Amino acid sequence: MRSASVILLITSVVALIPRTLPAQHDAARFTARDVFELEWAADPQISPDGRRVVYVRRAFDIMKDRPRSSLWLINADGSDHRALASGDANYHSPRWSPDGTRLLYASTAGGSSDLYVRWMDSGNEAKLSHLTESPGAPAWSPDGHWIAFTMFVPESSPSIAQMPAMPDGADWGPPIKFTDRVLYRTDEEGYLKQGHTHLFLLPADGGTPRQLTAGAYDDGAPQWTPDGRALLFSANRRDDAEFQPQNSELYEVSLADDSVRALTDRFGPDGEPAVSPDGRLIAYTGFDDRYQGYQVTHLYVMNRDGSGKRIVTGGFDRDIASPVWSRDGKGLFVLYDEAGDTKLGFVTLEGAVRALTGKVGGLSIDRPYGGGSFTVARDGRFAFTHTAADHLADVATGRERESVQRLTRLNDDAFAGKRLGADEEIWYQSSFDQRRIQGWIVKPPDFDPARKYPLILEIHGGPYANYGPRFAADVQLYAAAGYVVLYVNPRGSTSYGEEFGNLIHEDYPDHDYDDLMSGVDAVIARGYVDPDNLFVTGGSGGGVLTAWIVGHTNRFRAAVSAKPVINWYSFVLTADGPSFFYRYWA
Repeated sequence: MRSASVILLITSVVALIPRTLPAQHDAARFTARDVFELEWAADPQISPDGRRVVYVRRAFDIMKDRPRSSLWLINADGSDHRALASGDANYHSPRWSPDGTRLLYASTAGGSSDLYVRWMDSGNEAKLSHLTESPGAPAWSPDGHWIAFTMFVPESSPSIAQMPAMPDGADWGPPIKFTDRVLYRTDEEGYLKQGHTHLFLLPADGGTPRQLTAGAYDDGAPQWTPDGRALLFSANRRDDAEFQPQNSELYEVSLADDSVRALTDRFGPDGEPAVSPDGRLIAYTGFDDRYQGYQVTHLYVMNRDGSGKRIVTGGFDRDIASPVWSRDGKGLFVLYDEAGDTKLGFVTLEGAVRALTGKVGGLSIDRPYGGGSFTVARDGRFAFTHTAADHLADVATGRERESVQRLTRLNDDAFAGKRLGADEEIWYQSSFDQRRIQGWIVKPPDFDPARKYPLILEIHGGPYANYGPRFAADVQLYAAAGYVVLYVNPRGSTSYGEEFGNLIHEDYPDHDYDDLMSGVDAVIARGYVDPDNLFVTGGSGGGVLTAWIVGHTNRFRAAVSAKPVINWYSFVLTADGPSFFYRYWA
C-alpha cells in the first residue's frame, strides 16, 4: 500500500471527527508526515550456520509516494549492521544457498524484476535471469545447483466479438473489457491480467528457465524434496476452483518428466508443504472443510508417498502456520496466534505445542494486525520479525531456552523526541452473554486522568482476524490528535479458538455489536472519557460493523465506515474474492 493512501484514510477519520480539544502544534507528537519516515523489517533469513541474518528493510519514498525495499545484513549478535543491496531499485526474497556461500534475491535493478546471486566472500554479483514477469518464492535445490520459483504466464484475453479496424487517428475510447472469471480485479492492481502462475526451474549459474507446470491453474510456492528429484506445491487444480477456492491439494512435480500427481484428496485446504530432513514425512497445514465461517487450521503429517495422513495438532485450538522442520526431525517450528499475540512455537510429532517467543509481527503498519515471519538455522537458532505497541517490526534472534535478542531498532531515529500513546490491555464482559472480551486502550501523550477525553472505537476487518498490542500508525495518529482509542477483538476474532470465532457464523453482524458497545462502556466507566464525544471507524469488516453501529445507536457523534460491504447481493461478483463469503451464511 502507498504511504499516502494510509495517511489519507487516517487523516480523513480525524478530519471528519469534531475536534473537542484545543488545536496546538506539538513537535513531540506523532504526525501524518512521520509515516513517511517509518521503516520496518520483513522476511529475515538466517544463514545456515546461524551467524548472520539478511532481511528486507522496507520504507516509503516521500518524493514518489512508492514503497521501497533494500537488503541489509547483520550478525546474529547484533554487530556489523550494514546495507547489502540498496538504491533506486527494490529488492526482495533473499535466500541463502544451502552452504551459505551465496545469496539469491530478486531485484528491479535492471528495470524489471529478475533473479540475482551474490557471492558472500567477494561481494561479486551476477544477474541470473531475463524474465518477462516477476519471479516469486525462489528456492535453492539441496545441492545448490538449481533454483525453483513461481512466475505468472500471460494468456490471451477472451473475446465475444471482433471489432472492425479503426481508422488512423480515430478515438473510440478505451477498449472494451471482457472477463469470464470470478476474480478479475483487486485493490491496488485494478483489473488483473489474463493468465496463471506456474513453477519454473533455473540453473544456479543462470540461463534459460524451464517451465515445469502448466494449465488453467495457479500453482503455489515450490518446496524441494531432500533428494532434489521433485518439488512439492499447493494448488487448487479442480475444474470448480473459482467457486471453491479453498479446496486446494498438495502436489508433486517430478523433475525427470514434469509429471504432476496429487498427494492429498480431501475437501478443504491443504498447504505449506514441508519435507522432513530424512525425506520420509511431509508436514502441511489445513482442515476438513465443514462450510463454517471460521475453521482452525491444523498441522498434519503424512508419508512421503501421500499415505498415512494424520492430524498432529487436533488438541490445539489455534491456527498453525509456516511449519519448518527441526534438524533432528522430531518436530516443527510454527507460528500461531494466542489472544492477539503472534507466537513462534514448537510442535512435537505427538502434538505438544510450546511457545518459544511472542511478539512476532510486521505485515501491517497502519492497523495493529498480526503477521510476521521467521527462519531457522541448522543449530536451531531462529530469526524473526519482532514487534510491540511502541515499535514496528525489527529483526530479533533466539534459541530455545535462551532469551530473545532484538538486533535492530529501525525507528529509533524517527521516534527520537516523539511521545507515543501508551498501550494498555483491557478485559471485560459482553452485555450479551458475559463472555470475556479482550481489547486495548491507547491514550494520548501527556495523558491526564483528571480530564475528559473524546474516544474513537477502531474496529478490525476480516471479520476473521485479530488486533493486538502492535504498533499502528492510525492508532498513534488518533492518540496524538487528543483521542483515547479503543480497539478490541469481538466475537468472530481469531486467536481465541474455533468456538469463539464461529459465534458470528450465520449471525453477522449481530452480537459482535454488543461486545463492542460493552467495551466502550467499560472505558467510559474509568472516568476519563466524555460519553458525549464518542466516535467510531473501521475498514472492510470493521466498516460493516461501523455502518451497523450507526444504524443501531445514536451515541456516536460521527463515524467513518471505510470500504464496507453495503449490500451483500451486489457484493457477489463485484468485489475482490467474493466466492468464499457464502460461508458466512451457509
